[in-house]
Amino acid sequence: MKPVPSPVSTAVTDNPWQQLRQFTAARIALGRTGVSLPTQPQLTFQLAHARARDAVHLALDAPQLLQDMESAGLSRAGEVLVLDSAAGDRLQYLQRPDLGRRLNDASRGRLKALPAPAIALGFDLAVVMADGLSALAVAQQAVPLLRALQPYVAAAQWTLAPLAIVRQGRVAVGDEIGQLLGARALLLLIGERPGLSSPDSLGAYLTWMPRVGLLDDSRNCISNIRPAGLPFEEAARKAHYLLSDSISTTLVQ
Repeated sequence: MKPVPSPVSTAVTDNPWQQLRQFTAARIALGRTGVSLPTQPQLTFQLAHARARDAVHLALDAPQLLQDMESAGLSRAGEVLVLDSAAGDRLQYLQRPDLGRRLNDASRGRLKALPAPAIALGFDLAVVMADGLSALAVAQQAVPLLRALQPYVAAAQWTLAPLAIVRQGRVAVGDEIGQLLGARALLLLIGERPGLSSPDSLGAYLTWMPRVGLLDDSRNCISNIRPAGLPFEEAARKAHYLLSDSISTTLVQ
């Protein structure tokens, strides 16, 4: 008697390109059941979607980030500025992108109250961390990236403005901070819009002579910084190259 095929073994039709999945996290070659996805890929998709939504709504744990920076030797207690955008809470931040691009009055006043001599001399580089659309990315990737960048900054002998963390911040908020600090260059680390395979992707935006009103074409962006994407050392090397090129070009002019 011939064995009866198991219903489970014949329910899913495999995709002939399945071997390509080893090269990408994208949802390809998942097979099918009739005209639908098999149950397991569908459940995996729903989990990824839930993680992406959670990343968008997650609040930035600034005290923990400060502690991580101190443990990594990137700062000492009280040295990092914790600022807030004009968006009062996460819901307002998501509904009013414009408010996330500017500081609130208290944070702006705090920067203006910094010692005048230091601001008057100016800084070569200001580093700002903002939660963006994924506080998870900032919490997990910002410190390793800064640690990888540290030797480049030391070798170049760039003067650093006080480090800043911005809650409910978008990319353009760094322009106001850089302008108030008198920084010649700005490096803004921000959580990128989560994808279904990357809820923890960090973006690094580099701006020369930051000031309020700049458009996105004034920035360079290094994207997808995370262990499963662009490695920290490679991202740090790219950031150093772009910053050094900006400085040398300006000196020639």
